[in-house]
Amino acid sequence: MKKLNQLCLKMPLPTFLIAGVQKAGTSSVYKYLEQHPQVCLGTVKEPNFLVSELTPEKIESNQAYYEKRAWRYSYDKYLENFSKCTNESAIGDGSVNCLFHYETSIPRIQKYIPNAKIFVVLRHPVERAFSDYLMHLRDAIDSKQTLPLVQQSPSSFQLCKGLYYESIKSFQDAFGIEQFRVYLYNDLCQDSIKMMKDIYNFIGVSTDFEPDTSQKYQTASIPKNSLINRLLRKQNPLKTVFRSTLGTLLPEKKRQKIRSWLISANSQSKQSVSLSPEDRQVLLDYYREDVLKLQDYLDRDLSAWLK
Repeated sequence: MKKLNQLCLKMPLPTFLIAGVQKAGTSSVYKYLEQHPQVCLGTVKEPNFLVSELTPEKIESNQAYYEKRAWRYSYDKYLENFSKCTNESAIGDGSVNCLFHYETSIPRIQKYIPNAKIFVVLRHPVERAFSDYLMHLRDAIDSKQTLPLVQQSPSSFQLCKGLYYESIKSFQDAFGIEQFRVYLYNDLCQDSIKMMKDIYNFIGVSTDFEPDTSQKYQTASIPKNSLINRLLRKQNPLKTVFRSTLGTLLPEKKRQKIRSWLISANSQSKQSVSLSPEDRQVLLDYYREDVLKLQDYLDRDLSAWLK
């Protein structure tokens, strides 16, 4: 145990954390950070070790899953995620669920990386929720989260992730304005270079570097044919037969490349679907009070989020 503790002390720890939020351009920000020569990011983008502590019972209930993801609950495995980082000035963790799970993540951040710089990117909550919903459709996830948004429970994850005020206030109270910063998705869309340079300055690396922000990552798409999508993404007898047959003929990387191509061929831009004006208004009403409180707290104009 003593040797393990000594080893952990020598391993690099994250100096900054992208704490949120999903579907707000954080994948693009992560990639733009990755380009900077003074930044090192973990092998796993979202280890989620800081999100919450997993109980032994939780791990045992899905042992096969967590055996492959030991960094989620093991501190030494979490540190190994950053072992490749050597001389970089800034080391980053991209666990964007930390903001939503603020009640459990804040104490863990204070315990494990108390001096880390923390930032979030926030998006219009209705648009964020709709993009999240489309992601679940795309990934053929069997859950209540594939119900139309207005049919979901007010306490559903997809909707609640856009209630930012309480979590933002809690993070700022815990870490202060010198250590915690809020960016808006609109800032990224309007002037990505300016926003990235501000982030570079915040995490303590050179602002002379200019990233290539021409590519956007993890943009929303939906399947053209839901049946084909489920056959490609979900476990089923047909997929099992193809895997066992092709497994003897093609290497894993080649099979994954073919699968990715088929998924891409069956995808279309989210621009082909949209919320109805009636559904959008229902969601705007749901978020209105939270947006107004956040606007006052941040002292930023969020009136665009009310329409």
